[in-house]
Amino acid sequence: MPDTKQTGIADKAAFIRGHTAILPVPLTPDIVLHLADDDTPLWRMSEEELNALGLPSPFWAFAWAGGQALARFCLDHSDLLSNKTVLDFASGSGLIAIAAIQAGAKSALATDIDPFAIEAIRLNAALNGLTSDQITPSIEDCLSSDGTAKLLASPPDIMLAGDVFYDAEMSRLVVDLMKKLHACGTVIYVGDPTRSYLPKNCLVERKAYSIPRSRALEDAEIRSTKVWQFRP
Repeated sequence: MPDTKQTGIADKAAFIRGHTAILPVPLTPDIVLHLADDDTPLWRMSEEELNALGLPSPFWAFAWAGGQALARFCLDHSDLLSNKTVLDFASGSGLIAIAAIQAGAKSALATDIDPFAIEAIRLNAALNGLTSDQITPSIEDCLSSDGTAKLLASPPDIMLAGDVFYDAEMSRLVVDLMKKLHACGTVIYVGDPTRSYLPKNCLVERKAYSIPRSRALEDAEIRSTKVWQFRP
């Protein structure tokens, strides 16, 4: 995990502001985020340029299909979120946490292991008029033994996870974490456009959405994406 010295980018907030644009999210247009599109410097940076800066892949700079679906689901089902504590796992931009608070959640813990995502979450929360009392960014690795132990010691009412099933090993660890939280009474919702390692055997479909996407990011202009509830 790169730190400030390793990346050579001393001011992460300034980098994000200078390399992205403030744009509405297609499925939740009342939410705006610092995002990369084809008019922004970050979009035009090559992989070699990112590597030279020691910059992790900027997943935080895009509103991925699963995250959009889950954010829309939160806004459309505020009764499920009202006065609840929420974990936005692998938060990226903070989109899902923002939607959860707007839907009435009491607080949201937005976790990500990328320090640039942590800064993006802070900036995006502020863009949408939310405070650190409402959304708390955390760089804690929830899949580590210490991170899992902390969550189990004070489990959230709801866990939200968008676009996390793209890697076999990570998916195995995520499912294990979900099983442990589910056993503690946490209700878990997943947003996913049927990525490679989606564990359908322990998911129940709740809602389907059609999401406009850039062909530079996805394999189709409209991506069918579902929100699932975790039930092992």
